[in-house]
Amino acid sequence: MPLNPRQRQHLKALAHKRKPVIIVGAGGLSEAVLKETELALAHHELLKIRLPAAGPEGRKTLMEGICAATGAEPVQLLGRVATIYRPGKKPRIVLSAPK
Repeated sequence: MPLNPRQRQHLKALAHKRKPVIIVGAGGLSEAVLKETELALAHHELLKIRLPAAGPEGRKTLMEGICAATGAEPVQLLGRVATIYRPGKKPRIVLSAPK
């Protein structure tokens, strides 16, 4: 379910006051990181993830890898912090319908 710009902007506003829940270390994506991300997405729906100090392309690749492995949608990549979203079985965050 790709996000339209209005939905993405709404999620960015909601994520602004949140702190990163997952911190990816120098080891990169591991099974433990993906498992914790799955649990956090099931609980929060909208996550901020702190990425390791790699180049911009490396951080983008990490965010895309996390999204592909968890079925989440990327919302924003700002510096070393990625924001991702995946609706829960009973969504808590209400998004506007795509136009």
